[in-house]
Amino acid sequence: MSIWHLVILLVVVVVIFGTGKLRNIGSDLGNAMRDFKKGLSGDEDEAKRKEEAERLHADPPASPADKATQSQRDSSDPK
Repeated sequence: MSIWHLVILLVVVVVIFGTGKLRNIGSDLGNAMRDFKKGLSGDEDEAKRKEEAERLHADPPASPADKATQSQRDSSDPK
């Protein structure tokens, strides 16, 4: 294939689809690739979130009400 074959092919594609449609196809393809990459890295993020959720489930942080109850118990303990 020579350069002239490629030029003629490009002209035919532009005539058939138009420049606006080709621009939309390019942006759609870029968005699809970005989402695909995000999906691949999302597996690692999902594993980290799952691990964090399991850790919090095993040792949940104290709520403000629990802290108040604990401080009342500490102040009433005779030493």
